[in-house]
Amino acid sequence: MGRARSSFLVTVLFIAGNLLFCGIRHAHSLAVRSNLEIVKQWKLFSYEFPPHAPVSDPDYYNPTNIVPTSMTVAYDRIFIATPKLFAGVPTTVGYVSKSDFNESPRLNSYPDWSYTVSGRKSFNCSDSYLVSVYRMRIDSCNRLWILDAAVSRTFEDSEQTCQPKILVFDLNTDQVVRRIDIPKDVLRNQSILVNLIVDETTSTSGTCDDVFVYIADTVKPAIIVYDSARDMMWRLSHPAMWPDPDLGLVQVLNDKFFIMDGIIGLAFDTINGILYFQPLATDRIFSITRDALRAGPRRLHDILPIRFLGKKSSQGLPLYLAPQDGSLLFSPVTETAIVSWHPQTNKQSVLFYDVEALQFVADISESPWESGVVYAMSSKFNRFTSETVNRDEINFRLMRFKYPSRSAVSSQRLFTPSAPFKSDLYTNGNDTIYTRAEERSSSATYLPYSLDPNTKYFQLPSARSSLHTFAGNGIPATPAAHILPFGRGGYSYSLGVN
Repeated sequence: MGRARSSFLVTVLFIAGNLLFCGIRHAHSLAVRSNLEIVKQWKLFSYEFPPHAPVSDPDYYNPTNIVPTSMTVAYDRIFIATPKLFAGVPTTVGYVSKSDFNESPRLNSYPDWSYTVSGRKSFNCSDSYLVSVYRMRIDSCNRLWILDAAVSRTFEDSEQTCQPKILVFDLNTDQVVRRIDIPKDVLRNQSILVNLIVDETTSTSGTCDDVFVYIADTVKPAIIVYDSARDMMWRLSHPAMWPDPDLGLVQVLNDKFFIMDGIIGLAFDTINGILYFQPLATDRIFSITRDALRAGPRRLHDILPIRFLGKKSSQGLPLYLAPQDGSLLFSPVTETAIVSWHPQTNKQSVLFYDVEALQFVADISESPWESGVVYAMSSKFNRFTSETVNRDEINFRLMRFKYPSRSAVSSQRLFTPSAPFKSDLYTNGNDTIYTRAEERSSSATYLPYSLDPNTKYFQLPSARSSLHTFAGNGIPATPAAHILPFGRGGYSYSLGVN
């Protein structure tokens, strides 16, 4: 993205963040930042530990190693997923009660501490333990679908502790009512399953047992489709799901780090039957129809009918489709904002901008029990990757806002819809497939790479995703810039004084 364009965007975001309007407030909320209602916030997570828990053992509990990746809001509780990215995560699914009005409540383990493998010297994977969870969903039958990637210490030695699975809990009883083991034939070496969509659009049973589930594999990028009625799974892959090596460098304020994750953000349009998705290491958003996903396994050289929608201003994790108007909500990490874009009308808006509260938004979702309310969670993941976490400042925020929002500021610079182009891999918006590949722009045009006029690129090896690209005159060696090992995820690069 050009410098002039970036400057314009920053100006628009600054204006958006300082506009005054009458935001929503509730009796037991904290405050409104940039017209976002802060529901809960934490410096670091603490827990209601069971008696005799080995809390002094950093391999069991190390609060600076615990990072939330999603939240799910039920009728009476808020669930928070904390995958085992590092050692020291005592439980992978925690919750707080909505009736707990403390600013930073302690988390409880869900459904209780007997379901966590942390602190156990031995356990049987055939039992209903939860190992490492990135995201969860609630269906219309008030059941919580928990996707267990079952990989421990992802950014350290990455141990495949158990086979990935889905556990479905009845939230009325907190009992497991269904277990779905992910078969090995739809997985690949080092697969990490990070997101899921429960598609009930053609369910007729009334029990939510005849649904389809779409699962994102971010490290070996693909969508795994589960036909719940027939208990069948198949794997669908496409280059659109892969990370872009030119966009593996993520920038949040002065923090820069490499993370080459593929498909991670998922949003489903239940009216039109369209699944929207994005890798983390990309500036693009894509879509695929429900019918294409449900068509079953494809032959080796079949190409999925993927549609390229356009480009965002920077990378991001979550996608959310607002049922009120069909707009996509997402959070470009470099801009520390939450924005919206309507796929049909191309209307774009900056909803919220806050350089403190919106650092690395990990999730955007709704609650079935709060009409018109959208939740977001930010994590300052950028600080955790560079090992510069400040224990004395707020690192995690759970926020909510009304949508549509009166704080929205129209903009045409946050998302650039695709113009007609020629590609073997995508449609151009009118369902015409061409035969010539799309021309690719130079990576030096992207803001994170604009570090020096004489830019050089370096490939950094990573066991997780083959390689990473760094831009500059060399590997940083000055006191104001340093590069840190980032386990199996590559490297973390920071500028300035921490």
